[in-house]
Amino acid sequence: MSFIIETCVAQHIGDRKEQQDRAALYPHPQHKGALLAVLADGMGGHTGGALAAEQVLFKARQAFEAAPPNPNNVNEMLAAGINDAHDGIMLTRFTSEQDPHSTACLLVLQPGRADWAHCGDSRIYHFRGTERIARSSDHSYVMDLVRQGKITEAEAENHPNKNIVTSCLGDTAPPRIDFGATEPLAGGDCFLLCSDGLWAYFSEAEMGRVLTEFAPRQAAEIFINTARDRAKGRGDNCSLVIVRLAQPEPPRPLTTR
Repeated sequence: MSFIIETCVAQHIGDRKEQQDRAALYPHPQHKGALLAVLADGMGGHTGGALAAEQVLFKARQAFEAAPPNPNNVNEMLAAGINDAHDGIMLTRFTSEQDPHSTACLLVLQPGRADWAHCGDSRIYHFRGTERIARSSDHSYVMDLVRQGKITEAEAENHPNKNIVTSCLGDTAPPRIDFGATEPLAGGDCFLLCSDGLWAYFSEAEMGRVLTEFAPRQAAEIFINTARDRAKGRGDNCSLVIVRLAQPEPPRPLTTR
């Protein structure tokens, strides 16, 4: 079944002095229906984080365009984009006085399926209607505690160390990469990539409702305006990518007089 793909990329600098998040969408230049969504939350002081996030977009797109994605090679391609970006960030670190780091979220949409990979605490959500089907698990101190059964996800939300990231690109250790996938796709499937400057202010029920009731551009505006309001002047950079699949309307029957 074919779908209409509706998309939006949106960002806000928040209450920071510099926008160090990066987000983008890239259709494959040769393969119709193949689409790459990328989001990166850069860290590392003045300009350093932005440079790191730029590396994520550049290397992810390079890996995506180097070969046509298919179910047999897609995880290899996603890992190459993240690992190559890590290598590029490390090179910048060694050749400058900056200490750049970045998270990475990559989503590849191709006919019949979607695949994704991430490192860090930026998130990838998959909603089908208002129901959350999947969500990436943060590489963070508190989520490690959740995975070990020491605290609940509700307790993690209010933990004093919830902002400690345990894996990212540009760190001394290789990036930890987790993968996800879904097939077959269905009308109403919606994928949301977002930085912690956005997801920290929403429940999943709110996200699902907004993504279902509004077109991607309107949903993005609602997300950012609400995050800004709830941040109360202390907001981080916030960024998001929305990719939604809609079923085309059936053709109207011909009428004769």
